[in-house]
Amino acid sequence: MRIVVVAGGVGGARFVRGVREEVQRHRPGSTVDVIVNTGDDWWLAGLRIAPDFDSMLYTLSGQNDEERGWGRVGESERVSAELHAYGVAPEWFTLGDLDLGTHIARSAWLRAGATPSDVARRLQERWPLGVTLHPATDEEVDTHVQLAGDSAGEVRELHFQEWWTRYRAALPAARFVQHGIERAVPSPGVLDALLDCDTILIAPSNPVVSIGTVLAVPGMVEALTAEAAPIVGVSPIIGGSSVRGMAEACLSAIGVQTDAAAVARHYGLRRDGGLLDGWLVGLEDATAVDALESEGFAARAVPLWMRDLDTSAALAAEALDLALALRP
Repeated sequence: MRIVVVAGGVGGARFVRGVREEVQRHRPGSTVDVIVNTGDDWWLAGLRIAPDFDSMLYTLSGQNDEERGWGRVGESERVSAELHAYGVAPEWFTLGDLDLGTHIARSAWLRAGATPSDVARRLQERWPLGVTLHPATDEEVDTHVQLAGDSAGEVRELHFQEWWTRYRAALPAARFVQHGIERAVPSPGVLDALLDCDTILIAPSNPVVSIGTVLAVPGMVEALTAEAAPIVGVSPIIGGSSVRGMAEACLSAIGVQTDAAAVARHYGLRRDGGLLDGWLVGLEDATAVDALESEGFAARAVPLWMRDLDTSAALAAEALDLALALRP
């Protein structure tokens, strides 16, 4: 089985780890390719930072700090303190010393002429990940947040990282803008992975700024839906709350209710020009299944909480089993 996962963020990384575990335990010979959100990327202190890709890299390699949920285990922050002292990095965004090694390597390769896809391949050579990671696009499409204007109609814009990390998404957002998205195309690795794949999974990542940014790349939705492979998504919302992070603020900004069924409808039904064939909701949202099925979604209520490797693998198994049931 050739499996493709669209993912971003910490929740996406944990889901991909569960997919890898399920494949290794019960589906030998299968391959897993991951299309990773690049909209959270930005330049800081002359370095190209790629939070979602690095979360995937560290989680799958066993280097992730599981207590914090991000960054490298055994991290120190001496260099970051120096950057703050010199005023070249904001105090609200801390770069660990080990993490900086990744950013320096990435930036050096980019400045030497490598593409983001080239860099992704090189970074993955260090550890056996068991999956292949692909940036959604090789273009820079950093996400910015336009805040609600004042009474005079002034619109203030922040990089997503400042809105998310510094302000914890507390400033009301009017819209999200990916600068340069009109020039972007899916990366070559993405197109190769989708060719003749058997199953496409949409991870329980932020539907607006993670999955939404991937889908906004021109040609991406067409590439995802061009093949006969069923597309199954996993809800990032359980019982009316986001599993992780502050997705509620993002959904509210685009007028989508923080609700598992509402997110499925936001993605849309594939047969009607949307994305999804199937959708998994939590047991807490089991009452939504009948309505979704009446609308055409193949929906199931399953345990969504990824508390450890076993529960993550079990969730991946549910998603893969539903996809298999939908194959023509």
